[in-house]
Amino acid sequence: MAPSKDMRRPDLIVPYQEPAASADKPEFSSTLSSTMPMVAMFTRNKFVGWAAVVFSIQSWLGESQEAKNSGTPGYFSVLMSVAALAVSYMPLFLPPKAVPAGSGTQAPAPVPLQ
Repeated sequence: MAPSKDMRRPDLIVPYQEPAASADKPEFSSTLSSTMPMVAMFTRNKFVGWAAVVFSIQSWLGESQEAKNSGTPGYFSVLMSVAALAVSYMPLFLPPKAVPAGSGTQAPAPVPLQ
């Protein structure tokens, strides 16, 4: 058998370089940490409010250098989630006014006979 001849040339070898991360790549964690407080405010759900606080603190502590330089700062989402938690607990401290049982469309009360 004839030995196989290697046709590769060492001067043409190009080492692999990892491509740079693009700056316009959306971050799911920042999107979620900004929408969860809004969900907590609209639904007044305390569990979602606490989850929003924990998740926004976690995403604030884990944000990359590119995320720090672009968009809103991480502490803004923490403040927003704390505000959402305060809104969800607001009826506990400021109870809503009692609404009469009627809707305003019922028949008037009967007039007593004289």
